[in-house]
Amino acid sequence: MKVIIFDASTLITLSMNGLLPEFRELKKNFDGHFIIPKEVKHEIIEKPLKIKRFELEAMRAEQLLKDGVLEMPSVLGIKDSEISKKTKQIFDMANTTFIGKKSPIHLIDSGECGALALSEILNKKKIPNLIAVDERTTRSLIEDPEDMRKFLEKKLHTKIVPKKANYPFFKQFKIIRSAELIYIANKKGLVRLKHKDVLDALLYALKFKGCSISHEEIREIKRLK
Repeated sequence: MKVIIFDASTLITLSMNGLLPEFRELKKNFDGHFIIPKEVKHEIIEKPLKIKRFELEAMRAEQLLKDGVLEMPSVLGIKDSEISKKTKQIFDMANTTFIGKKSPIHLIDSGECGALALSEILNKKKIPNLIAVDERTTRSLIEDPEDMRKFLEKKLHTKIVPKKANYPFFKQFKIIRSAELIYIANKKGLVRLKHKDVLDALLYALKFKGCSISHEEIREIKRLK
């Protein structure tokens, strides 16, 4: 069994770029589960359904859940209460990892923390999993917290004191972005649009509408063809 846990950011990026049909086809070709914790469900469905500006996107996300493209952790035998408890612990840890001007810096919200919490539970169960997240902050905290510290110092123009004891905890998580997912979809022939430069167009569309990816990273992905 394999699992991809989705944060709101990746699903929003795919939706904004009109790539939900490709996302559906990708799920059909995936030998495993696409999961969202209830914290992410709240962010992409329950909350935006009440806001006219975001209502349509929320309906599309809800349909993915109804159609079984996205699933809840219960299909893995994991209770929401277990995830929620761990979500709070990760929320408190992540948002006290960096201190600036004598107060902790808020980095990530409950949706991202819910995804991390579910991943930790799956790691302990030895179930292979990835977290799909497009937002830079969460990825930096996992992949390069020192780079995150330097970025915060530059952005906030203040000395940042890191709680380095927290760093090892975040190293356990493995990340994938919408860019890598769409690369896979394109390689498998699941992209509806047929053009010799379609991968380039897709990757830059994702970059400009939600996915934190550099020009060099795009070039690296294109070299994988």
